[in-house]
Amino acid sequence: MSSHRTDSADRTSAHRGSTYRDAGIVLRVTKLGEADRIVTVLTRRTGRIRAVAKGVRRTKSRFGGRLEPFSHVDLQLYNGRNLDIVTQAESLDAFGPVLAADYGKYTAATTIAETAERLAAEEREPSLRLYLLLVSALRALAESERSPGLVLDAFLLRAMALAGWAPALTECARCNAPGPHAAFHVAAGGSLCPHCRSAGTARPAPQTVTLMAALADGDWPVADASEGVHRREASGLVAALLQYHLERALKSLPLVDVDRTAK
Repeated sequence: MSSHRTDSADRTSAHRGSTYRDAGIVLRVTKLGEADRIVTVLTRRTGRIRAVAKGVRRTKSRFGGRLEPFSHVDLQLYNGRNLDIVTQAESLDAFGPVLAADYGKYTAATTIAETAERLAAEEREPSLRLYLLLVSALRALAESERSPGLVLDAFLLRAMALAGWAPALTECARCNAPGPHAAFHVAAGGSLCPHCRSAGTARPAPQTVTLMAALADGDWPVADASEGVHRREASGLVAALLQYHLERALKSLPLVDVDRTAK
């Protein structure tokens, strides 16, 4: 067993039976028994946790409505042996109802939540920057009129950067020669110069790569002015990059792709 896992287990054992508070975003909920749920939450200080919310599926539950996907909540939890137990939940931002009312926003939020859960692979490993990025993305979806597809792709690009997978968009992925470059190769990590270009490279429109760079850097005037054809091409490249690094597909992503294609 690695020293990291041992340290994590020691910390959990030391705090078992105690209570703690943390803010977090509900990523996913699953049924447990007839009235309970297991909630998966990315928290500000503790990282990704799973906890039992007892009785939340009953109509008279004290806080059931606050523990829906995409809810931003302040939690009090009890450290249990296998799963923590939610003892109190206060709403910080009720993103869920707004996102659920709009198909484009909902499917983008679902992919954002699934990505955050996949990137926070180790339970109870603090990931403050990912948490802050997640809150910011869901707030942008819920409170702005910005394209859900742009918000999603901006989140995915920045989340990949946090994971150490930032694509090369303004330089060659292999030799760092300054661009822009016409060739793009997912497995190579982004743009390729003429010298490093190999078989199997794509040739996206220059505006597509410019859009991806704008989303990665937060240059929203450039991103908002982009055309639909370049947004769709950028989305395909971003999705391919992410799933290449994750080494398997995101379950929620095809729903978002169908929505974008329809526009």
